[in-house]
Amino acid sequence: MRPHPPSPATRARGFTLIELLITISIITTLSLIGFSGARRMLQSARIVQSTTNLRQLAIANCNYLSDNGTYSPADNQYNNRRWHGARSSSSSAFDPTEGFLSPYLGESEQVTACPLFENIVGGTQSFEDGTGGYGYNAQYIGGRPGGGYDRTTKLRIPALQAQIPDPGNTVMFTTTAYARTDGLQEYAYCEPPYWDYGNGYLTSRPSPSVHFRANGKALVAWCDGSVTAELPNNSTGTINPHGGNSGDYPLGWFGPEDNNGYWNPNYRTTVHTDEELN
Repeated sequence: MRPHPPSPATRARGFTLIELLITISIITTLSLIGFSGARRMLQSARIVQSTTNLRQLAIANCNYLSDNGTYSPADNQYNNRRWHGARSSSSSAFDPTEGFLSPYLGESEQVTACPLFENIVGGTQSFEDGTGGYGYNAQYIGGRPGGGYDRTTKLRIPALQAQIPDPGNTVMFTTTAYARTDGLQEYAYCEPPYWDYGNGYLTSRPSPSVHFRANGKALVAWCDGSVTAELPNNSTGTINPHGGNSGDYPLGWFGPEDNNGYWNPNYRTTVHTDEELN
């Protein structure tokens, strides 16, 4: 005996085209929300890691100070050894394990690369390899305005601890980059708003190198070892001697600029321009 066919009431009901489109739309929306949330979490993790890297640099420089009586020199007279590495000639790459701070940077003896920056620039595109995407306050900490180089050691004359009356408001390191004609490269120094050759700051500016890549902020390590996230001020740069237009990138300065602001240890203030990171 043949079974009776299912009645319309019991027949399996399929999705209509409209229902399928609605379902696909819901799944897509949920996926986008999840992807956006994952991206925010990843960005936050990278900021935390970069903050840790900067704090380690500040600690390394303070340990150098403890051992040598001065902060680390920014470089030597021949510009073939710097705080972050050394090279045999101006055309060769830096060895990141031979910088002045290398012995103070743990087992790797080199700067840990900023995760916010390492995918933006490759080593073959840069003549500043080994900085990790961070720059040193060479004008006031790694050197002295008009101070020159030691005649015996040929090292740039760095600052003494006694010359930093307000370490919590004096820049040591920041996230940095330098504009090229075809992108960004590493840069070893966080340049102040104005040049200072020992007779006070001038009206001429260096090319800006502070890079505001942490959700529109720059990460800054201060001479007291703290790290903060700083918003840019209204000053921007233009085309630099190497053909890069810094105005195309989040490069600039933060805080007040009179007397070179937070770069200059003799600039007196009481608070940072933004919230301190824990």
